[in-house]
Amino acid sequence: MKSMKLYDQVERIHNELRAIGIADNDPLRVENLTPFDQYHYHGLEAVDTAIEMLSLTPESRLLEVGSGIGGPARYIASRTACRVTALELQPDLHALAEELTRRCALEEAVRHLCGDILERPLAGEAFDGLIALLVFLHIEDRAALFAACRQCLKSGAAMFVEDFTKLKEPSAAQWGDLRQKVMCPYVPTEDAYLAQLNEAGFSLRLVEDMTDSWTAFTSERLAAFRAARDRNLAVHGAAITEGLE
Repeated sequence: MKSMKLYDQVERIHNELRAIGIADNDPLRVENLTPFDQYHYHGLEAVDTAIEMLSLTPESRLLEVGSGIGGPARYIASRTACRVTALELQPDLHALAEELTRRCALEEAVRHLCGDILERPLAGEAFDGLIALLVFLHIEDRAALFAACRQCLKSGAAMFVEDFTKLKEPSAAQWGDLRQKVMCPYVPTEDAYLAQLNEAGFSLRLVEDMTDSWTAFTSERLAAFRAARDRNLAVHGAAITEGLE
């Protein structure tokens, strides 16, 4: 996974916090972290959409699959007062997520687990909702993935997913970038994706094509990152800056 530089040296968030005057062991507020702990596209806007679509309330129990360093989980818990289980495969991301959640005093609202959804670590638990933001693209076995997700949900519960679908066949070079830089081994067409969900027992309520929106967002994000190159080098050093580039 570390060939995807987004997931490498994730402790770089401490550099960002130090740059705004927050020491490594200082208490945190969720809003201190949200500029840095949302790895998916559109940041809090995407999480707010998920909150609305899943109708989350203080009584809800939510599962986040691929929770990264815990950004969406902490934000959802702080905004809705629901209880979130944050499942993350990578031990370093999981450990950092636990640290940041503790510093936000959200341990009672957000439970962090390190594990693989395909191994069904939450067997016997039933959630009111599930969220996965640009995570499923890393997992090729969709039948096993969707079956594991379905097993975690109560009858009638909803799942909110942001993911890639294939609009046209990538070139050999693009496939190489997808597999190495994005750790994306498989991209189904939309029809194949919907069929796989149906086979797992899900019924589709909404499908939204985000192509134009994500294209604009990622282009603007890249331009902003490059414009801040001197600042990023000062805060993170060359290795991290070049990796994120």
